Amino acid sequence: MQQPPVAIVFDTFGSVVDWRSSLITELTEFGAKRGIRADWAALVDAWRGAYQPSMQRVRVGEVPWQTLDQLHRTSLDRLVAEFGIEGLTEADRAHINRGWHRLTPWPDSVAGLTRLKRRFIIGPLSNGNVSLLLNMAKHAGIPWDMIFGSDLFGHFKPDPETYLGVAKLLGLEPGQVMMAAAHNNDLVAARKCGLMTAFWPRPTEYGPHQVRDYAAEHDFDIVAKDIEDLATQLGV
Repeated sequence: MQQPPVAIVFDTFGSVVDWRSSLITELTEFGAKRGIRADWAALVDAWRGAYQPSMQRVRVGEVPWQTLDQLHRTSLDRLVAEFGIEGLTEADRAHINRGWHRLTPWPDSVAGLTRLKRRFIIGPLSNGNVSLLLNMAKHAGIPWDMIFGSDLFGHFKPDPETYLGVAKLLGLEPGQVMMAAAHNNDLVAARKCGLMTAFWPRPTEYGPHQVRDYAAEHDFDIVAKDIEDLATQLGV
């Protein structure tokens, strides 16, 4: 890395927040309170499993542009039926779907981002929509400067319009922006667009189902232990 970035943008689901444990904990408590029985962990895993296929249907034009909230809701309704979960009202389903707005950050995330914010412009570059990411930040105390949701670009990562769109909105060259994530494929796509890259692992993101991203698989600009270590390596 020849010179530090001006802005650092972060993948969010799995990289900054622990989506799996957050949703399983919340849904288990919800089900117990409401007397609704379900294999909530399996539902969460299946819900996340529908994430990439649902976005791919948008990418190829099978369905019109939709926000991630809308895609999540379509997947949720299908899975509730498949899992035979009974007793959910429309308000229940809307509340469950907004669970993605209430995710808990990893222990190092807020402290590390707070340090980085002192020197760099920071924000999420996520497939989440702006309202989802904004609500998540307020809930979790994440100190973003700017929210880069997919609905700003009308594209989901890894479409180049997302990575290049950040640079355009900030009035920067792509090489002045760093993409930071716990996912190798996200960083490879960002690097192809000229962005700098930083990786750290989240080896428990998928719980027992994790099969990848245990380590950096490419020569990224920075490989860190976590976001606090990223701040340390960047001198803040």
